[in-house]
Amino acid sequence: MSARGFIIGAPRSGSGKTTVTLGTVSALVRRGMRVRAVKSGPDYIDPAFHAAATGAPGLNLDSFAMPPALIDALAGEAAREAELVVIEASMGLFDGVMGTPGRTGAAADLAARLGLPVVLVVDVSGQSQSAAAVVRGFATYDPQVRVAGVILNKVASERHRLQASEAIAALGIPVLGALPREGALSLPERHLGLVQAGEHPALDAHFAALAERAEAHIDLDALVALAQPVPLPPAAVVPLDPPGQRIALARDVAFSFAYEHLVAGWRRAGAEIVPFSPLADEAPDEACDALWLPGGYPELHAGRLGAARRFRDGVRLFARTRPVHGECGGFMVLGESLEDADGATHEMLGLLGHATSFARRKLNLGYRRVETLAASPIGPAGARLRGHEFHYAVVTRSGDDAPLVALADGQGKEMGTAGSRRGTVSGTFFHVIARE
Repeated sequence: MSARGFIIGAPRSGSGKTTVTLGTVSALVRRGMRVRAVKSGPDYIDPAFHAAATGAPGLNLDSFAMPPALIDALAGEAAREAELVVIEASMGLFDGVMGTPGRTGAAADLAARLGLPVVLVVDVSGQSQSAAAVVRGFATYDPQVRVAGVILNKVASERHRLQASEAIAALGIPVLGALPREGALSLPERHLGLVQAGEHPALDAHFAALAERAEAHIDLDALVALAQPVPLPPAAVVPLDPPGQRIALARDVAFSFAYEHLVAGWRRAGAEIVPFSPLADEAPDEACDALWLPGGYPELHAGRLGAARRFRDGVRLFARTRPVHGECGGFMVLGESLEDADGATHEMLGLLGHATSFARRKLNLGYRRVETLAASPIGPAGARLRGHEFHYAVVTRSGDDAPLVALADGQGKEMGTAGSRRGTVSGTFFHVIARE
């Protein structure tokens, strides 16, 4: 039997989607519901909070980077394992890249494809009845997207709530809740977004406070009642072929950005995942036949990584005979050195010839399309992949390694070559999400 679901969206970033989502799912879990929370778009940090709040693995659905069949399969898997699926949008509901309709990366694409209603979180600070005009615009913008309810955020007073909610209710769209401006709860942030869930000093207490706030100010019964069934597709899809039969996967707070759908897909294809912690100075298991260093925050732990002799020696030994791939932060660690935010330079693995710096920051953000120039753990030569970049670190010395991929932006504009490869070792700032 399929679970039901809905999407929590907003007119723009900063409206309060994450706190509403976490409060809602935490409150429903406390009621005994089996909830699966999903993030629309490329994001590593929010899904980790979703997983901590629900006790179920985090998941991303991305209409730009994932083929439609993969979206259907992943949504269906989530629905088979839960009673309710709650999808948190990113940015504004309709924000994405210009291009193929239905593949823009916007959460609205998911609403249309999966037939799920949208609950719009509207920050009403600085307005009252005018919020109804915003809601009306979102409700009528795309006939395939149904705005089924509204939650007001940052309400200043009871009079403020009544003015906004009565104007919106006159549109025939119910107001399901109103969160007061006073007592608002937020999560700590750093340069790539929120501080990771595993680093939050009092996460359970924070979820409890969010749940109590949701219980007090949101009609959770009405919210659950508007959910619609999530379609169940007939077959599962593997988004990226596993790079080996037994994959050593770096996993700790410095290497935490591995997409759940990729790792689950590798397992589905028959691979075994063997995690290890570089920060604990662990080496990859010698019985593995491929090594994956995901992204994360190596720039915050560069000194410990530089001093982790067992880790460094183990990876170097591994790379003599077996494939090693580094993604974003992992790519930085595969280089010769990493300059941290304070300007201190730390020796890294030296398996590729580049050097990187976090002190000389430059934001690189956006969807990417790539074609591989040679065989590597991300695919055979000529493989076409979709994903994204999100990093502040820059390459300060490129070395003389061969490039790994031909890079284009989300609209297909060529950006040259990127990444590096040398022997069995490869790496790039590009985060792969799925094959074309």
